[in-house]
Amino acid sequence: MKAFILSAGLGTRLRALGLDAPKVMAPIGGKPLLQHHFELLRRQGIREFIVNLHHLPEKITGYFGDGTAFGVKITYSLEPELLGTAGAVKKMEAAVRDETLLVLYGDNLFHFEVAPLLEFHRARQALATIALWESPEPWTGGVVETDANGRVRRFLEKPDRKEVSTNLINAGIYLLEPAVLDAIPAGQFCDFGKDVFPKLLAQGNDLYAMKPNAYVQDIGTPERLAKAQRDYEKGVLE
Repeated sequence: MKAFILSAGLGTRLRALGLDAPKVMAPIGGKPLLQHHFELLRRQGIREFIVNLHHLPEKITGYFGDGTAFGVKITYSLEPELLGTAGAVKKMEAAVRDETLLVLYGDNLFHFEVAPLLEFHRARQALATIALWESPEPWTGGVVETDANGRVRRFLEKPDRKEVSTNLINAGIYLLEPAVLDAIPAGQFCDFGKDVFPKLLAQGNDLYAMKPNAYVQDIGTPERLAKAQRDYEKGVLE
């Protein structure tokens, strides 16, 4: 299995901390966030990665190279103009068309096991499976409503608080079958939460979601990055 790590985030809100690099290069425990992703998945047998680049791409390529020093193989995808979460994957369609693809939002610190998510995905013959996590502020993310079997009924991206019926939101971890690529227009900005998943649901496709035993922490603000650092020091990734 290959993993696509979405890494084009600018890290604008972290510049107050002196971060002059893409968001995935924010240091946690003395190493970049992106390195934590590689190490987490390499331990689970995933060694082929695609990483999209936009802001200061040389900060990533100069540190990781082709991935050999980190025990992985990295293919880079440069986006002169941002393509969105789904547009980024579509751009690399030729490299990911052959099998189930794991997609991660690179600006979260994670700890999770792929195997239970993949077992769930295959058992339901899902077109896409979305990992969920419990958020104290679900209206700030993609709220996912499911039935008792995990089939997605609605996907609400950053809804009004009055529309929120669950605290389970998109964790930024997906398993996607190649057919999902057919729902993504080529060469233009496109987002999974706002565009692709609602479109697939409207077409009657089987999308599923499950809450794995996982740690998920966004690092997009100085406060959230500090929390991720504290959690790391407490050993939540062990």
